[in-house]
Amino acid sequence: MSDTSKHGTPVAAILYVDDEVTALKYFQRALGTLAPILTAASVEEGKRLLDQHADSIAVLVSDQRMPGAYGNELLVYAWDKYPHIIRILTTAYAELDHTVEAVNQGQIHRYMQKPWDISALRMEMKQALDLARLRKEHAQLLREKLLVRQQQTVAARIGTIYTLSASIAGQVSYLPVDAYLSAALLAGMTRPEPDWLLMDYADLTASEAFRSAAFGLAVREQLAGIAQRYPHAEPVRALEMMAEVFGDSCATLGGTGVLFQPGAGLAEFLETPTGDVLSSQHAFWLAALLWLGRQGWSLQVCKGEGGTVQGKLAQADSMLTPAQLAAWVEQF
Repeated sequence: MSDTSKHGTPVAAILYVDDEVTALKYFQRALGTLAPILTAASVEEGKRLLDQHADSIAVLVSDQRMPGAYGNELLVYAWDKYPHIIRILTTAYAELDHTVEAVNQGQIHRYMQKPWDISALRMEMKQALDLARLRKEHAQLLREKLLVRQQQTVAARIGTIYTLSASIAGQVSYLPVDAYLSAALLAGMTRPEPDWLLMDYADLTASEAFRSAAFGLAVREQLAGIAQRYPHAEPVRALEMMAEVFGDSCATLGGTGVLFQPGAGLAEFLETPTGDVLSSQHAFWLAALLWLGRQGWSLQVCKGEGGTVQGKLAQADSMLTPAQLAAWVEQF
């Protein structure tokens, strides 16, 4: 069976598992015109086919009594690994205890007792395929909704970095923001996990506001600490502090730059779920960039070997324009 149609989309198939060869042939002959049919003669073979064709299997039908293992085991396996598949249990025996347990635990969608009525069997399979299609469409709509919310949240966080930079540093400087976002992008920022994206919008907005405020206070404290420790403009001191705070994740480059190892957390504020507490190390990272910005310095960031991120001191300054900030949002 081909896993895709001529248009390249997965074909909605039915997997039937039964140790009786005649039952497999009967099922395939009765439903072959309704959907592509995969068959297996054991639970282990059924698991193997599920793993191979999970994207195209829409419905799983399993006999209950088979040598070696019950059909329940296969249904539990599918339920755990491939919850989008509609699961149906069938048997010639009135094993109500197993069946009721499977239904109550959500392991099966329907129960059909043998021998089948061909018309009823086809109707059951049509309904199962329709339900699988509706689930797939719903999942796609949900993914699209979450993607939009994900993009909106990351964009809002980028705006927060700009706002914090302007309010905490006391100036609207382009370079600290540019250095921070460049490093986050080059570090391989991952999208926030979808679990927190499922939050109610009002709850998410409130949580993000408190998270940003807490981060802003931490950055302000770190910046005050740096200014107190080094009241005079010595940009190389910022590099020394970065190596000190980041430890093994950061090394200085002859007093002119720094090298960050993978996993240094340069994108922590942008990529972590809203409920996660941001580290003091990350607050120091933004504070150090803001301290450099006050002195008219920044880090020019580029990609290094082996997934590292390299920053070199650069003396320059410019104002951040709305177009530049919008361009950064599009890159994430």
